[in-house]
Amino acid sequence: MAEAAHSGGLGIPEIPNVLTLVARLLGEGPLARGLHAWQDVIFAWGVIAGLALLAWAATRRVTVVPRGLQNALELLVEGLDTFVCGILGPHYGRHFTPFIGTLFLYILVMNLSALIPGSKSPTANLNTTLSLAICVFCYVQYTGIRLLGVKGFFHHLVGSPDSAASWIVGILIIFPVHLMGELIKPASLSLRLFGNVTGEDALMASFIQMGVGGLALQLFAKGLALIFSTVQALVFATLSAIYIALLLPHEAEHVPHTVTTKEE
Repeated sequence: MAEAAHSGGLGIPEIPNVLTLVARLLGEGPLARGLHAWQDVIFAWGVIAGLALLAWAATRRVTVVPRGLQNALELLVEGLDTFVCGILGPHYGRHFTPFIGTLFLYILVMNLSALIPGSKSPTANLNTTLSLAICVFCYVQYTGIRLLGVKGFFHHLVGSPDSAASWIVGILIIFPVHLMGELIKPASLSLRLFGNVTGEDALMASFIQMGVGGLALQLFAKGLALIFSTVQALVFATLSAIYIALLLPHEAEHVPHTVTTKEE
């Protein structure tokens, strides 16, 4: 039986997971409250541990001719590299593939966690999605400063002015607007992901409340969850790559030696 979601107190249907069931068995003690309050963090770290274990299992016996899990992982990495390079270009793409690719896989597995009995989607919690968006925001700012330098990054924020008048307009108008846009980006990323995943989980919980009569709808909802969860992870990764692309220099001669390119 589905229960009302604890977070937000909005009465959103939520499927009980193993941690909420353990918390009920423990009663009203501090351990039970801690499990319930930190369940999303625990499941998020569980996803990290699972992905790390999968990577270790696939690479512990690397062979020249890949087979089995190593072959599947190499195909996945190659696909992610092609995807990122298609957005950022071959000159920069491979340098950012580890970050964007990890972001995509992490979000995808968290989105799909609700399909595992006894688990839940950590991305159905706004704290999780906001944390991911803040990580992207900080990484984008770090990338801009590292590629352009402090002066170059500020020059970018004020609209790349080339005259006294454009500097005045840039500082008084463009810079505040640009800064507001930079702050809105993480909010947009987090709210989009949170809203869609929460909607999927709430729909699934509503069908479960219907009992046997809602079995066909549950199967249909699971199929939709597979599609929408993948799409949402892809959208988050794509927008993150685009945010990085907006900061990249257009001329190859401006590339610092510290940035590893695909050709290298």
